[in-house]
Amino acid sequence: MSSTPPEMGRRDGSFEREPARRVFASELRECRYQFKDGEDEKSPTFVLLPTGERSNRIFIVGTLTEKTRQGEQNVFYRGRVIDPTGTFFIMAGSYQPEAMQQLAKIETPAFVAVIGKASIYQKDPASAPLVSVRIESINIVDKETRDIWTLDTAARMLDRIDARTTGTGKDILTAKEQYPMFDPAVYRKMAYDALAQIKM
Repeated sequence: MSSTPPEMGRRDGSFEREPARRVFASELRECRYQFKDGEDEKSPTFVLLPTGERSNRIFIVGTLTEKTRQGEQNVFYRGRVIDPTGTFFIMAGSYQPEAMQQLAKIETPAFVAVIGKASIYQKDPASAPLVSVRIESINIVDKETRDIWTLDTAARMLDRIDARTTGTGKDILTAKEQYPMFDPAVYRKMAYDALAQIKM
């Protein structure tokens, strides 16, 4: 997808990128907990999905419905990608020059595949947290790719729901603390509603 070179290894051994998790917009927007794994300045930052899995990078596929260029000297782009469950808010700036160029060239609307990093931010303590995705790469894809992604993402989401219900891992226990109102039925419905929109 991207022609960027692989990341350099750390002195203490090879450094592997975190896998990109498939996640629906409807679940990502419910994320409220973000944490660093380690004390190192370069330690990865994760958002904890309500279904109990940590995510440093995410893989999404949907329709890029709009994009806007902002800023004069520090130019960056914002956009919206719609999947069968809701909206992802994406952005790319000078720290992601290749991704920004890719986004700038795409005409809306278009099916796109995006790999990026999710982060949670709040404008002020009274406002609701917002989740945005900083793009690492974005490419035009076809409807079939979107449908296959939806099938895969629904399957993984249902697996995570089952694991959260029965599991006792560290991230699952943290998810139970951070998302005490979690209702498996609500999240299963997200997956099934997404699948219902695919006409194979």
